[in-house]
Amino acid sequence: MIPFLITFLIWALLHSLLAMRRTKAWARRWMGERPFAGLYRLFYNVISFLTILPVFYVMWTAVPSTLLWQIPTPWAYGALIVRLIGLVGLAVALWQTDIWDFVGLRQAVRFLQGAEEMNLPPKLVTGGMYAFVRHPLYFFSMLVLWFGSPMLLPSFLFNLLATGYFYAGSRVEERRLADFFGETYAAYRQRVPGLLPVPKWGRSGS
Repeated sequence: MIPFLITFLIWALLHSLLAMRRTKAWARRWMGERPFAGLYRLFYNVISFLTILPVFYVMWTAVPSTLLWQIPTPWAYGALIVRLIGLVGLAVALWQTDIWDFVGLRQAVRFLQGAEEMNLPPKLVTGGMYAFVRHPLYFFSMLVLWFGSPMLLPSFLFNLLATGYFYAGSRVEERRLADFFGETYAAYRQRVPGLLPVPKWGRSGS
């Protein structure tokens, strides 16, 4: 179990380090403005994907596959529906976010084509899934993770750590968006819940 916790911690630290402003500023100086704008996002996502693979390997080889719970029929069908909702919601939220820009492929293609501007003008998405919850990518991912059945110990530990990382990531993202969009984001934050779609009673909305 300890090796799994260590590998997850290493992945989380690396993932966070690559997303830090100081790291990006260093990469921008080292790479140059245009290569950084065109390639860094794709590099970040590729590294994040490759480095999480050892986490999954250690998770299933070093942690006992102890059964924690299993949702009985017919409730298991309801859990499956919730997971499907999570997958659909995740896909729609990614599409709204512009999945090609999110992954970094759009910037990389524009860089290879010789375009001067690699990034689309930033905009705050507040409609669709983002009118439901401020962090739909995290929320719908949690539906997929937590409504799985049977729930084995490796999956449970991963879900627990991933949920904690989602929360921490959402806080960092909130500060970044608040700095960039200012009062527009503050108003959006007032009327739309964060990680969970819990109504904000007593707060003004529009």
